[in-house]
Amino acid sequence: MTEAAPQEIKRGPLAGLVVIEMAGLGPVPLAALMLSEMGATVLRIERSGPNRQFMPLPAENDLDRHGRELLALDLKRSECTDLVLRLVEKADILIEGFRPGVMERLGLGPEAVLARNPALIYGRMTGFGQDGPLADRAGHDITYLAYSGILHAIGHDGGRPVPPLNLVGDYGGGTMMLIAGLLAALFQRSRGGRGQVVDTAMVEGASMLTLPLQAAMAAGHWSDRRGVNLLDSGCPFYDTYETADRRHVAIGCLEPQFFAEFARLLPLDQRFATGQYDQKLWPQMREAIAARVQEKSRDAWDQLFAGTDACVAPVLSFAEAKQHPHNRARKAFVDVGSFIRPAPAPRFSATPSTASEPPSASSRTAASILARFGFREDEAEALVKTGAIG
Repeated sequence: MTEAAPQEIKRGPLAGLVVIEMAGLGPVPLAALMLSEMGATVLRIERSGPNRQFMPLPAENDLDRHGRELLALDLKRSECTDLVLRLVEKADILIEGFRPGVMERLGLGPEAVLARNPALIYGRMTGFGQDGPLADRAGHDITYLAYSGILHAIGHDGGRPVPPLNLVGDYGGGTMMLIAGLLAALFQRSRGGRGQVVDTAMVEGASMLTLPLQAAMAAGHWSDRRGVNLLDSGCPFYDTYETADRRHVAIGCLEPQFFAEFARLLPLDQRFATGQYDQKLWPQMREAIAARVQEKSRDAWDQLFAGTDACVAPVLSFAEAKQHPHNRARKAFVDVGSFIRPAPAPRFSATPSTASEPPSASSRTAASILARFGFREDEAEALVKTGAIG
């Protein structure tokens, strides 16, 4: 471990870890938030000047800043480059999500940073990776899913591809893969003492999530055509159906014993109940399920299937999910004062995570932040006076 900068006492499995986050959009801020809620001290370096957020949020809702200390720098100035290089001497991790070459042009690329702190873990996040024909191209979640084959696979048979929000590329292939890489590199450092670069490309991380489907395709159990497979709405007992009140239920009874329970309670004709995987019956089975589901409201079906293993669930909105009895019993959502948000995950028995809050007034003071990294008060004041620190 590097010598940690002085910090406030935090709880969680990563307490004592010091992370520098180069401010950006999407997957890197979520990774920083999760590391902070697991106990790490996170210093977010923002560019001084206008706020360039895609969707500007009030401070109480801005999770890109919650749980961090904030420092606004003019990164085009050499004294700010020198400042960041001093900060990384006391850090364990640096994470950034700029296009390839940006950090190098700022004088903060891996070579320069690791020369100052060879034990640092340098986490990089891009859409396409640090090299290759598309490395310099702009993109978003939908772009990376298009290039990975994932977007082609999502949607109904004969319909257009449907983007799954920005959850698969940005946060599944991006945030989660970055965190996995950072923690793996930290474990390796605990045995070897040296840091390394973790290169996370969202298009590759998202592709990694499809490994089971790729294996099924290679074995002849999955088609490269969307909407005709077991898990992509091609199967009548793994899909959503409209209810009498124009809401929906989700049906996912793949295993024979679960399907038998579903067929008994719906009820479903015996020829369908005994022919679950007879694909010739699937079009008629779908019509029968759809017609039956439309006879009751969503909540009536929820009540009928409650306590069973038929794998039938009401399709809840974000607002409804927060109030569901199971989520309330598990305290799966927490009230942070300004809004109710998902609780930190995963859960730790001995070192629980803590939901982050907006930065305090003291965390916005350059002198108080820099003091934790060994800067004298007069040094901080000089940087503020020259405009290097916003």
